[in-house]
Amino acid sequence: MVSYSAMKGRTSLIGVFALAFVVVAAYAAPRHPNVLLILSDDQGVGDVAGYGATDLETPALDRLALEGARFERFYAAAPVCSPSRASVLTGRWPRRAGVPANVSSQRGRAGMPGDELTLAEVFRSAGYRTAHLGKWHLGYTPDTMPNAQGFDVSVGHMGGCIDNWSHFFYWEGPNRHDLHRDGAEILRDGRFFPDLIVDEAEALLRSWRDHPWFLYVAFNLPHYPYQPDERWLRRYAQLPYPRNLYAAVVSTMDERIGRLLNRLDELGLARSTIVVFQSDNGHSREERAHFGGGSAGQHRGAKFSLFEGGIRVPAIVRWPGRVPAGRVIAAPAHAVDWLPTLAELAGVPLPARRLDGVSLAAVLCGEQPPPTRVLHFEHGEQWAVIEGEWKLIANPHDTGEVPPVRLEGLWLFNLGSDPAERQNLAARQPELVARLRRAHDLWAADLGRGHAAAPQ
Repeated sequence: MVSYSAMKGRTSLIGVFALAFVVVAAYAAPRHPNVLLILSDDQGVGDVAGYGATDLETPALDRLALEGARFERFYAAAPVCSPSRASVLTGRWPRRAGVPANVSSQRGRAGMPGDELTLAEVFRSAGYRTAHLGKWHLGYTPDTMPNAQGFDVSVGHMGGCIDNWSHFFYWEGPNRHDLHRDGAEILRDGRFFPDLIVDEAEALLRSWRDHPWFLYVAFNLPHYPYQPDERWLRRYAQLPYPRNLYAAVVSTMDERIGRLLNRLDELGLARSTIVVFQSDNGHSREERAHFGGGSAGQHRGAKFSLFEGGIRVPAIVRWPGRVPAGRVIAAPAHAVDWLPTLAELAGVPLPARRLDGVSLAAVLCGEQPPPTRVLHFEHGEQWAVIEGEWKLIANPHDTGEVPPVRLEGLWLFNLGSDPAERQNLAARQPELVARLRRAHDLWAADLGRGHAAAPQ
């Protein structure tokens, strides 16, 4: 017969083992990965060393590309800020997301509709903590600012651009200060804005390290005003103007991205964090941007243009252990793909609404080839359709030239043989032109615009 004391001891021992199993299982259970989404502002596809730039240094972005996957043909949703950002956050074409053009930078002006579902809302519904740091430019009313769009924390500017030291709106004044924390104006005079948002990010990484998080860091660089670190100005002093200024701003931003990557390493979060980087559109040749300084590499056009220089942007994904290091993806991909892709990678349910993007999770992980698809773009009187290497543009603007050159009619290019988009093949390929034009008309009708009036 087993004594009571022996039975009690055995029961206690079983309890200890059971408790230990629960504790070990809790630590062993896979946690949803964190997501760090980084956007740069007006950075050309030729403005990253890993994309071919030879006259500027971007070691942090190059590190991301070496440790992750780099897209060779990644497209922003639009050649300007607001519609591009709306598509990144919603997975929908800009017009479907309610942002077909740039949103007003004035207080009291609405932007992306409040009923749009953002990446922040998708991840917060799965238990993530969420934060927006940096530029917003998607609305300046309480129901269209970040805290109403799924972000637990928001620190940044709501309009299109600010002075990095005073945090006043850079043009169309006077006296419009634009720096907010959770919808309330704050004053941080003399704090360099990129440092301010990186400091905020590092604080959140430390306080949230034991919880899954989605962090959207939207740098306002290299967008004008060109206000780089002095040491980078000295480093590029021999470059011609305005490339010397622009290169210094790019490296200033890259150094802050490096700070974020280093903090992930120090906190032991690198392997559990998906890092995504993308520019919102091509480089600017506006007067406020010194009429240039950025580069689209071999491509034609710049910001405001549907030529490749306006919409083809650098894009990189890193997730150690899941996304093969050094992977280069040559097939076209689009900003609307981030929401379904990140949701699948993180094991987060998709919202019950129509998305225009497709998940590239299996592509990034090397499990299947990229899907065959048709991509659509619009900006003012310009529209474009891309199918494989073929691209049809209506009324393109070549903003890579100063002053910009406005063209009329339909222009057909083969991007494989003519990446600079110089040889119009429309007259030689009438059937292809007609098919791509029909694809555009169906797309426009689906968005509620009716059949677009394409030129003859």
